[in-house]
Amino acid sequence: MTQTSRLIEGLRELAPAYDVALCDIWGVIHNGHAVFPGAGEALIAYRRAGGTVILVSNAPRPSESVVPQLDRLGLGRDAWDAIVTSGDVTRSHIAAAVGKKVFHLGPERDKPLFAGYPISFASEEDCALVVCTGLFDDTWETPEHYGTMLAGFKARNVPMVCANPDLVVERGGVMIYCAGAIAQAYEKIGGDVVTCGKPFRPIYDAAFHIASSIRKHAIDPVRVLAIGDSVRTDLMGAASFGCGALFIASGIHALEAGHDSDRLDGAMLAQFLAEQGAVPDAAMARLVW
Repeated sequence: MTQTSRLIEGLRELAPAYDVALCDIWGVIHNGHAVFPGAGEALIAYRRAGGTVILVSNAPRPSESVVPQLDRLGLGRDAWDAIVTSGDVTRSHIAAAVGKKVFHLGPERDKPLFAGYPISFASEEDCALVVCTGLFDDTWETPEHYGTMLAGFKARNVPMVCANPDLVVERGGVMIYCAGAIAQAYEKIGGDVVTCGKPFRPIYDAAFHIASSIRKHAIDPVRVLAIGDSVRTDLMGAASFGCGALFIASGIHALEAGHDSDRLDGAMLAQFLAEQGAVPDAAMARLVW
């Protein structure tokens, strides 16, 4: 590890230094199929010790629609105080798009993102704006399947709003592509993309606002700990906002970061973080107390 990051065994080692935890959901708390052992208990213990937990997710849906999923997976509501999603941030762009012809690139399950707005949906050939929430079928499709579609958007200079900056997530042990991978492919061919969620400032502003309301005072970033498994979104977002960072090695970077069957290779982890230019305050295998 570097001089400013250390390998820890539990969140309890960091808890006294932070008033607020901004905790990622997918990859840290669950894998899409089940809550990881100890994750919920760690957040509950942190809250009992006086901390405030804001779940900060790049889910391309409004925060209220994430709650039923967490309930189904078995995460107790006493594990968190509030939820902020990239979908919440995206809705401000959708509000500004009223009156435009919108193409929704993503699965039907993400339709709640548009609820309450009189959006005129259009075909890919006739739209004036693309809102990307993911792949139509992420069980088998890849960004390469969208090459022709994206080329068509670029030919007409259609802008895209990306509702989930994640490139991939783990679902039950399988990596699947997210909206960020589509947006990245569009940017590579010169497409205009507005990206919502981590690591960009608006989602952190929203999380800080909620945390300040809960704690009834302004929140100092140095008293905030961002917990996540992605270098690109969680760690870089925390660094740019001046927060502390706890890296969870068992998520999307598990192979590179030296995590295997709940064993963590400290040397591999240190090398991986150095190669990424990431300097989290601490790292651990899984989120536990």
